Amino acid sequence: MKVAIHHREGSFSEKWITYCKDKNIDFRIVDAFSSNIIDDLKGCDYFLWHHHHALQEDILVAKRILFSLEQSGIKVYPDFNSGWHFDDKVGQKYLLELINAPLVKSYVFYNRKNSMLWAKQTTFPKVFKLRGGAGAKNVILVKNSEHCQRLIKKAFRSGITQNNLLNVIKDDLLRFKKNKSLKDLAKIPVRFILNIFKSNFKEKGYVYFQDFIPNNKFDTRIVVVGNRAIGERRFVRDNDFRASGSGNFSYDGVSKEIVEIAFKVSKILKVQSIAYDFVLGMNGEPLIVEISYGFGREGISKAPGYWDDNLIWHASKVEPEVWIIEDLLNKN
Repeated sequence: MKVAIHHREGSFSEKWITYCKDKNIDFRIVDAFSSNIIDDLKGCDYFLWHHHHALQEDILVAKRILFSLEQSGIKVYPDFNSGWHFDDKVGQKYLLELINAPLVKSYVFYNRKNSMLWAKQTTFPKVFKLRGGAGAKNVILVKNSEHCQRLIKKAFRSGITQNNLLNVIKDDLLRFKKNKSLKDLAKIPVRFILNIFKSNFKEKGYVYFQDFIPNNKFDTRIVVVGNRAIGERRFVRDNDFRASGSGNFSYDGVSKEIVEIAFKVSKILKVQSIAYDFVLGMNGEPLIVEISYGFGREGISKAPGYWDDNLIWHASKVEPEVWIIEDLLNKN
C-alpha cells in the first residue's frame, strides 16, 4: 500500500502526513501541479488532495486530476461523489432538490428576461450569491425589487466580481476586533490589495438567489465523516445577517434532529466527508443553506465530541482529518 499526498501548509495534509509517519505507512508527497504528476503517482494506491476554493490553480485542475485518477482505479479523496459539487451552489441546488433534501428555497436564472420578470413578482428580502465562494464574501441581502433588478442587469452585462470588497474589509475588521492582533491589523491593506486583483474575475450570465430566513441568530454547521458527525453553532456577526466566517462558535444546543438529517443526506449522497450549513425555517424546521466536502477547522476541531450514525454521543477528541485518511485506507 502506497499513499500519495499533495501538501499545502494549513490544509488537511498536515494531519495526513503525521498519520502516515505515526503508522509507518509508505507515503510520498507529490506536486499535483507538476506536468509529470501522472508518472509521479505510478505505484500509488491512494491520492489525497485538500484542494481549496480560493486558489486559482486548485480551481483549474484539482477536480480533473482527482476524477481522472478515480477512473483509473486509484482511491482518491475527495472522490467524485464528495467533490463534484464543491464550491458550486447552483449544482448543489439541483442535487439537493433531486433527493428531496430540506434546502432553503433557491432560484437560478440564465437569461435576463426571465430573471427580471421574477424580480418584479417575487417577495423580498432575498439573498444573492455567486455560484462559488466561501466565508460569505459575495453574499448580499437584497431588500427590494429595485435592488434585485440592478444586480440582475449587472450580472448579465458587465458581470459581478467574486470578491465583494466591502465584505472583505468587514471580515478583516471583525477578525481584528476579535483577536486584537496587530498582525491581523497589518494584513488588512495587503489583503485588500490582493482582493482587488482577485476581483478582476467576474461571473456573468446567471443569477442565483435564496429565500432570506429572518430571526436566525446563528446557523448550525454539521461535519459528517463516515459514520461520525461533529456539530457547532456559528453566531451571526454584529449588525449583519451572515454567520459563515464570524469566528464565533458554540457547541451547546446542537439539535439531534439536524444531526439525523445530516447523516441521512450523507448516506444518500455517498460522500466521504461533507459539511452542512443549516438554518431554521419560519416554522422551526431545519433547512440546508449549502454543502461542502471541505470545512474550516478553527471551530469544529474544538468540539467536545461527536455523534455516531446511531445518534449516540461520544465525548472524545475530534480529528476529522485523521478520520478521512483512516476511512479511505480501510475501505474495502
